[in-house]
Amino acid sequence: MADEAVSREQRIADSALRKVNSRLIPFLSLLYAFCIIDRTNVSYAALQMRGDLHFSDVVFGFGFGVFFIGYFLFEVPSNLIMERTGARRWIARIMISWGILSACMMLIKTPAQFCTLRFFLGIAEAGFYPGIVLYFTYWIPGQARARALARFLSMQAVFALASPILGGMLLNLTGKIGLRGWQWLFLVEGIPSVLLGVAVWLLLPDKPENAKWLTSEEKQWIVGKLNEDARMLDQVQHISMRNPFADKRILVLCIVFFATATGGNAVGFFAPQIIKSLSAGAWSDSRVSMSLIIPAIVGAIAMTLAAGHSDRTGNRRYHVAAGYLLAGVAFIVAAHAPTASLLVAALALNALGERIAAGSYWAATSNLMGVRAAAGGIALINSVGNLGGFVGPMLMGEIRKRSGGDFGPGLYMASALMIIGAAFALLLRRPRSNDIASADARVEVVVAAVEQQL
Repeated sequence: MADEAVSREQRIADSALRKVNSRLIPFLSLLYAFCIIDRTNVSYAALQMRGDLHFSDVVFGFGFGVFFIGYFLFEVPSNLIMERTGARRWIARIMISWGILSACMMLIKTPAQFCTLRFFLGIAEAGFYPGIVLYFTYWIPGQARARALARFLSMQAVFALASPILGGMLLNLTGKIGLRGWQWLFLVEGIPSVLLGVAVWLLLPDKPENAKWLTSEEKQWIVGKLNEDARMLDQVQHISMRNPFADKRILVLCIVFFATATGGNAVGFFAPQIIKSLSAGAWSDSRVSMSLIIPAIVGAIAMTLAAGHSDRTGNRRYHVAAGYLLAGVAFIVAAHAPTASLLVAALALNALGERIAAGSYWAATSNLMGVRAAAGGIALINSVGNLGGFVGPMLMGEIRKRSGGDFGPGLYMASALMIIGAAFALLLRRPRSNDIASADARVEVVVAAVEQQL
């Protein structure tokens, strides 16, 4: 009888996870793909915009990075609002507003307009990714979360393969009805986000209890496993704005993300320009754009394989540390690449390492958070880390300016930051079984100040 009960529970578990994986992850991945497209398409547009609008590297780096200031300021409030209003309403609002603002980028003419729109785009998008990670905590038990997050990010990477292809095609539309290619790029890539936001409003269930496609037994199993996670793991129970880093693990997670995001965005924003300069003009804008498909494919495959191993072993920190170490070494290789083709290969090596780390990083982060801390904690870590998106491009632009247009020193800087992130990742310890009361006594944390203001 006991064996039959275990077998029945396993069948319910397998069925519940299969439904969640098949119904939610592809849709959420598509949403996040357009989030990344609308956030980063300015790096492709820069191939034409810099000449058309006479923007310097410093202006472009600041305009790219100021997005993350707006993102930082509204990240935690946005996630707390989502916790109250529900994922469906709030994610729909985020997508519709950022889609409209992204399309409006086609109208810019001055550095002030560029920076202002990028800032408000950051405000509009704030809360989206940590909201998705928080949403996963409503549906996926901790022991299966790295694989689910990796599947989500890998599918997003596959969907996002359309970005360099579409970017290259749209840049070639220069002259159509009087618009430049970069204007077409912003317009065409902003519209789908608005339409997908409407789809979220109509289709996305807030929690398992609202999912019509789950049986009552499957709903009970998911809720039961999530409650078991809350009892068994030594988690952060609250986050306080007075001392958000009372639990040192949160501080370490922020440092890891900030260091690696700074290095990654420093190179990522300028990657098309680095490739273009190394090709000595032999590669067209379209070819430069589409060459970045290769790192994306490598990264998607690496994440899927690494996440399965991370779930089986539970050694999240070693996957994070090893991945970011490899990503840092890849930037050193990139600094010495003699041709554009070898540079693309080095960027693929970087994507391999960075994607190995990413799934395990966010699994470790979400597993660390108790129910009360999840909304504010995940958003806090993501917002602090994403300040690297502001700092990185600014640093690269300034370093390049001081080095006479050479990208090499900036690549070394990015490599050092990746390696620093890898070193701090080794300080993350695996959550252990423990009495949750002891965690309550030891960790004092909450986002009470922010919650009172909302």
